[in-house]
This record gives sequence, structure tokens and C-alpha cells, in this order.
Amino acid sequence: MTGKRTRYSAEFKAKVALEALRGELTTVQLAAKHGIHHTMVGEWKRQAVEGMAAVFSGKAAAQETAKSTEAEVEKLHAKIGQLLVERDFLAKASGR
Repeated sequence: MTGKRTRYSAEFKAKVALEALRGELTTVQLAAKHGIHHTMVGEWKRQAVEGMAAVFSGKAAAQETAKSTEAEVEKLHAKIGQLLVERDFLAKASGR
């Protein structure tokens, strides 16, 4: 057993997935060509197909996600501030 896993770049995964989607070579042939296991080719192809909808979803979905993330961050910052005030109050009240 080798012990260390190989990390592949997103560009490499995209290239292999695109070749798999084209269907010019079989999964096993692609795996042999790139020196990877054939299940990785199938997994990357599946991820590429599932991720295609996000490419065409447009800016509206991205903006909505950004707004919800920003609102969540604001809520968490408010909670942090509240907890800091409570901590300081309790520390002062206990005489520390």
C-alpha cells in the first residue's frame, strides 16, 4: 500500500470528465490513458453532469445565495456581540 493519496486538480478532473462525456473512449480506456482508476472517471463524469445545471442557472441564483450568506453572517456577528457583552457583564459582576 502506498499510503499517500494523489490529489488531482480541478482542471484535470474537468478534462477527464469532458472526455468521458464525449464518449469517444470507454471508461477503462480513459482510465488507462490518464493513469487513474476507472471508478474515478465515472465519479467525475457524474459530478460534471450534476454540476451542469449550476452553470446555466444564471446570476439570480448566485445573488440569492450571496444574500442569504450575507444575512447569516450578519446574524452570527450580532450573536457574537451579544455573547461578548454578556461575558463582560458576568466577569464584572463576579468581581474578576
